[in-house]
Amino acid sequence: MKELSRTKTISLITILVVLWGASWPIYKIALGYTPPLLFAGMRTLFGGLLLVILLAPKWKQIRWKENWPIYLIASMFNVILFYGVQTVGLTYIPSGLFSVIVYLQPVLVGLFAWLWLGERMTIVKVTGLIIGFLGVSIVSAGGFSGHIAITGVILALISGLSWALGTVYIKKVSYRVNLMWLTAFQCLIGGIVLTGIGSGVESWSNIIWNPPYLFGLIFGSILGIAVSWIIYFTLVNSGDASKVAAYTFLVPLLSVFAGTLFLSEPFTINLVIGLLFITFSIHLVNRKPNTMIEHSKKAA
Repeated sequence: MKELSRTKTISLITILVVLWGASWPIYKIALGYTPPLLFAGMRTLFGGLLLVILLAPKWKQIRWKENWPIYLIASMFNVILFYGVQTVGLTYIPSGLFSVIVYLQPVLVGLFAWLWLGERMTIVKVTGLIIGFLGVSIVSAGGFSGHIAITGVILALISGLSWALGTVYIKKVSYRVNLMWLTAFQCLIGGIVLTGIGSGVESWSNIIWNPPYLFGLIFGSILGIAVSWIIYFTLVNSGDASKVAAYTFLVPLLSVFAGTLFLSEPFTINLVIGLLFITFSIHLVNRKPNTMIEHSKKAA
């Protein structure tokens, strides 16, 4: 896939981080009026249906016979496991700790991209990914209080691992499928499965169809799911997966800022320190190698 211009890349990354960062407080409010699995299932299902409707004129690009395994695998990693396990896991451990474990994802993406995609891995990049993870840990340190169950920790690890595997898998097979249809079927299939599971273990009568819930559902379906996944895969497929993943370290930082502004959650020095760590992390991961050093190494 053709590389994006620097301006377009920065613009898409900014939109993605804002959308995903804003999603956490919006979903947190909406979850006060709906069972979690039904909410996760409905917003991914509606997001997938919206994309299918928009893409209908280009139905020939689906190539279902050749690509159905890719659609199923993507939906398993990026929707069913990622959203489903995440939703259940949040009931076992504090959200701060859960988000830190999930955001091992950029570090795992860097590792898997090196192993399976042949992306370059340097000491500087590894250091940057680790510093970014530390920054997320500092930002979320306030959420470490409360009961911690080993089940929740395991589910958080599975959630982050599935997201990382899904990201690298899509990067590896991207040349075989249409990106828009891949996103549509990932959301559609995953949404059907999660909604089905939610219907079996939760009650539809517990949904309160008020403005906060409807706003969360509409925002999640259109922006939080459909639009953001297309942007994310576009960025990953057009460049270095580990570099794009490093920017997602900003998501929990922005979500905490949003919680401070809109949910009256406390503003702490951890936010400032975490921001410095994350900013330095992104600089290290995206820093171009010194050309003179590179030439001297080749000459040696």
